Amino acid sequence: MSHAAIINEQATFNALDQARNLTLPSRQEMLMRAPAVQQFWDNNRELLSSAWTEWERTEQGNAFNLDESLLSAKLRDAVNKAWEDPTTELDVKELWEEVAPGVFQCQFFDPERLAELRGYLENVANAEIPLRPPYGIALNRHGAMLDKRSEGYLAAPEFQAFYQTVMDKYMRPVARLLFPEVMGYDSQTFGFSIQYQPGVDTSLRLHTDASAATMNINLNLPGEAFTGSEIDYYDPTTGVVRRLSFEAGIAMIHRGSVPHAAQPITSGSRTNIVLWLYGDRRQIPVRGLTQEIDAKARWTVPESIPDSYAPF
Repeated sequence: MSHAAIINEQATFNALDQARNLTLPSRQEMLMRAPAVQQFWDNNRELLSSAWTEWERTEQGNAFNLDESLLSAKLRDAVNKAWEDPTTELDVKELWEEVAPGVFQCQFFDPERLAELRGYLENVANAEIPLRPPYGIALNRHGAMLDKRSEGYLAAPEFQAFYQTVMDKYMRPVARLLFPEVMGYDSQTFGFSIQYQPGVDTSLRLHTDASAATMNINLNLPGEAFTGSEIDYYDPTTGVVRRLSFEAGIAMIHRGSVPHAAQPITSGSRTNIVLWLYGDRRQIPVRGLTQEIDAKARWTVPESIPDSYAPF
């Protein structure tokens, strides 16, 4: 190895220690979105990316592989079949049950494998590498930005590859299948994780998302009980509110325009990953838009270049 390569390797290897020694902006500065906060993430973007690469190589190691085997076998098999032959896509659609107007749920992760995924995320939380939690949600150690368009995101290469697979191979074609009008408004991705727990992140007021489609995936383990924290979905047509609870590994998907809220959690904790799709320049479909989409077109990945704009 050349002298320059050795120096470069040492610099990369030292990134983890450097990242752990960074002085983070205060909680108040982060909640107020002070200019110094944005400057902190901008100035340390490359360092943090290198630190996550080093962490994955030296500390996470081969303890756990993030791959599609974590997903429900029924969903995985149906999706793989549809990618090979889009005319079979109804087998995918049949797995998604409409549980409220315009809200569908499906067993997304295999409940028997959730402990491994949660273990990985616990290792992430314990890595002591700065992560930016979602703004607008109380800051806690289990909240993180997942998409590389966000500053302070979870830049571990293996996680990023897994995240992109979930978005490109699963979420986008499912959203197109259930909500045909999102086709063409789904080239850009966004994601974050959150853990609701009493006294920290307790609830979320009624709101809509700046997305064409939103998928909310629960990561609680089987038997990991919590009380409260139900999701309310409001039907603006009828005024009816449907209150739903998550079970282990269940995903709910809906248009971003569907008003929803999280009720206060009263005991235990609820861990979720939230994923968005929207179009170039943050475009979302016009309400009432309808379009006929060929099955083959649904099972494709957009060629648009990912932009660098994060919704929050």
